[in-house]
Amino acid sequence: MRREINLSGSEISLLKTMGLSSAPTFGKVLVERIGEMETAEFLDELNGLIQLGYVLSDKVNLRTMEHVERSVFRVNASYARDLRDAIQPGHRREQTRHRRG
Repeated sequence: MRREINLSGSEISLLKTMGLSSAPTFGKVLVERIGEMETAEFLDELNGLIQLGYVLSDKVNLRTMEHVERSVFRVNASYARDLRDAIQPGHRREQTRHRRG
């Protein structure tokens, strides 16, 4: 069953930075790679993805960048395909056409 997932631009940036392979991403690396995103926005978006279950973390409470840097994250494997489709919406349609053709 396909889930309809709507993501903001910041959420898409975070997920692309983490990668959708469900491989662990260390918080320190994530903070270094995220670039120019404001701290409050970064924390809000990351906590939102965790609350929705799209991202898994070894820490529950991420209030500061120090907490993030000491954590490990990964994309929830059960949502990976749906998140990939949400990030690249036209990609799924192209695959469906190729299978039918």
